[in-house]
Amino acid sequence: MRRLGLIKAEPMMPPESLLARPIQDFRVAYRDAQAPSLAANVETPGWRWATFLPAVLTTLGLIAAFTDWFAMDGLTLFEGLLIGLVAVTFFWISLSVSTVMVGVVNLVRKPARTDSTVSSPISVALLVPVYNEAPADVFGNACAMLEDLDRREQPHAFTLFILSDTRDEAIAAEELRAYASLRARLPERIRLHYRRRPDNTDRKVGNLANWVERWGGGYDAMLVLDADSLMSGSAILALSDELAADPSAGLIQSFPRLFGAETLFGRIQQFSSTIYGTPLAEGLARWADREGNYWGHNAIIRTAAFASCAGLPRLNTLRSKDMLILSHDFVEAGLLRRAGWAVRFLPRIEGSYEETPATLIDYVRRDRRWCQGNLQHLNILGSKGFHPITRFHLFHGAMSYLLSPAWFVLLTAWALIGAGQESNVIRYFSGVNPQVSWPELPHVSNFMILLFMYGMLLAPKVLSATALGRAGHRLRDLGGAGQFLLSFLTEIVASVAYAPILMVQQSIAVGRSLIGKREIWAPQPRRAGKYGLGTLMRFHALETVIGAGLVAGMAQGLVTLWLIPIALSLALAVPLSALSGLRLTRFAWTARQMGTAEVFNAPEIIRAAQTERHRMRRVLDAEEAIAAE
Repeated sequence: MRRLGLIKAEPMMPPESLLARPIQDFRVAYRDAQAPSLAANVETPGWRWATFLPAVLTTLGLIAAFTDWFAMDGLTLFEGLLIGLVAVTFFWISLSVSTVMVGVVNLVRKPARTDSTVSSPISVALLVPVYNEAPADVFGNACAMLEDLDRREQPHAFTLFILSDTRDEAIAAEELRAYASLRARLPERIRLHYRRRPDNTDRKVGNLANWVERWGGGYDAMLVLDADSLMSGSAILALSDELAADPSAGLIQSFPRLFGAETLFGRIQQFSSTIYGTPLAEGLARWADREGNYWGHNAIIRTAAFASCAGLPRLNTLRSKDMLILSHDFVEAGLLRRAGWAVRFLPRIEGSYEETPATLIDYVRRDRRWCQGNLQHLNILGSKGFHPITRFHLFHGAMSYLLSPAWFVLLTAWALIGAGQESNVIRYFSGVNPQVSWPELPHVSNFMILLFMYGMLLAPKVLSATALGRAGHRLRDLGGAGQFLLSFLTEIVASVAYAPILMVQQSIAVGRSLIGKREIWAPQPRRAGKYGLGTLMRFHALETVIGAGLVAGMAQGLVTLWLIPIALSLALAVPLSALSGLRLTRFAWTARQMGTAEVFNAPEIIRAAQTERHRMRRVLDAEEAIAAE
């Protein structure tokens, strides 16, 4: 405790350097006088056509096929609504496929990026906002990043800030001890600071705003991290170099890969993000260009630009007034671009990481907060001055959740339409409703439509797997060819099993948002928790009832057998949810499944972070034991 007393007596923050942060007005366009003109990229329109046109044409072709199917005796309103729902849902699948195709083409045609030439050094603040997180993990990651940076020759000046909004006094005391331990260990040349706010007004938005207003004037850039973020020194330097070399850039987003997953559900996310996410990110970077997006962390931001034009107002809607904008990152990116600053996405920067929820329930609880925030974006689509691509990002974020209720309605329609001998995903009435005439579809055409739809769902995965080498993945870092193939097939099966459950849960999330249910802001569980049978049954009651109903309908010959995978997934939601937390790292063979390079050949920064976490945990446990004596 003597060390803790000393650190309390010392200043933990540098002298303040104030920076004005005016609140923006969505009703008035704004241009930052300091933003330089953006040079047009002649390739960007071509990539946008290459992405959106195939998605539109493919969707129109599917509409034509279903219209031809349904229109033999004239279209009814019900049939028209079904076709509309199919079109809306299928367009986003087609867009994902075309984005991956653009990404694969770019990975093949362009070599890996090289470091930018830096004309002038910049001062960069690494910001780590925390809220009731495990101090050993937060400070362990911070230590690994700072030491990695310190070992490298580089022109920039880096300072790391732990910005605490922690409300739990016991955790706050641990944060102080962790800071004291780390500050005593690191050499004085490494700049590290800690600040805890007396209240957590406006949550993470307010936490970062407080730093910008009080200390932001002393730093050219801020690299925003999450509590579970981890970045190698080379990744931090790459982002800093890019910002220094591009005076038009207001924000540069990296592509964080997932690491540290030990459970079945965590590995599903980690494997799919690493293998399939790389071409998707590359495609997104090409068509978004300087109208990119921001995911709230692992991105570098020009501090003065952010202060000048990204101050978030409160949101007023027909249902509520003075609401905090929850998914603030999308909006902040849009405000930066509106003011004339470029927002770039550089997915080829290696060494950017984050963690992922360990179980299905943990994922869903986080997803509900994101859903509420993304649906808020519908209220600001008409704001003045936003770039069309910004509006698309905002709309896409909302649609990523609204698609689940749309799929749910289609599932209901498919399950309830008729009881004939049809073998098609889209079931149709046959003599059940005299107002709707459902024509017979030849078995071959029936099968081809089903094959086409499932093919489009699997296409991004297959395309990504074929571009492994160009995406920087080596088979030996994935466990070898045989292990990769097994992991690839396992991930597909597991994703098919969990997708219907997530569809229902996202539909619930949309419903909760629409009725005004406020989601609780809580720290994300970083380790797998065990949920009791009662919790699992309450959480998945709706899926279980729906699944049981579908299975019973099939037994009675009332529901098409094509829905067996969906029916079984929903009926088995409780055991599948329990299985999601299964710790694969308990045994050598299971630990290999859906492994990525972060598992088989972990980069140095990950190994260092794990070591520092364990060391910090031992230090904190020892100090707590001494204090208890």
